[in-house]
Amino acid sequence: MFITKDKYSITTDKTKLDIKTIHDFLSHSYWAENIPVETVQRSIEGSLCFGVFDGEKQVGFARLITDKATFAYLADVFILEPYRGRGLCKWMMEVIMTYSELHGMRRILLATRDAHDLYKQYGFSPVTDTDRWMQIHNPEIYKKLK
Repeated sequence: MFITKDKYSITTDKTKLDIKTIHDFLSHSYWAENIPVETVQRSIEGSLCFGVFDGEKQVGFARLITDKATFAYLADVFILEPYRGRGLCKWMMEVIMTYSELHGMRRILLATRDAHDLYKQYGFSPVTDTDRWMQIHNPEIYKKLK
C-alpha cells in the first residue's frame, strides 16, 4: 500500500522503512527504552507496519501485531518531534483504521501513557473486564540485554 497526501506518504512496504530512525526513536521512548536494534528488526519482520514519509525521509511509524483475522495490537506509534502538529498521526491512524486487512477484527488493543484522547477519536476505549486479562511484563528486559 502507498498513499500520498500533500508532500507526505504512508506505505506498508517494509523495504522502505528506515530501521535506524525507528530504532533511534524507540530506544529513547518510555515504552521501549534501550531496545536493541536487532529486536526492532525482528518486531518489524513479524508485524504489519506503516511508515510515514516526507519525501524519502521517514518521519513516523506504527505497527500492528496481528493474525489479520481476529486480533491486533497497535504498537510503537510515533511521529518525529519536528513533524508533530501537522496532522500526520491522525492521518496515519485514519489509514490504519481503514486498512482492508484489519476489517472485521474482533479486538484491537493498544497501551498508551498519554495519548488517550487521540485514540478515542478512532473508537478505542479503556479495557473493561480487566480481571480476565493477564500478562507477563518485564519492563527491564532491554536493560538486561546490554
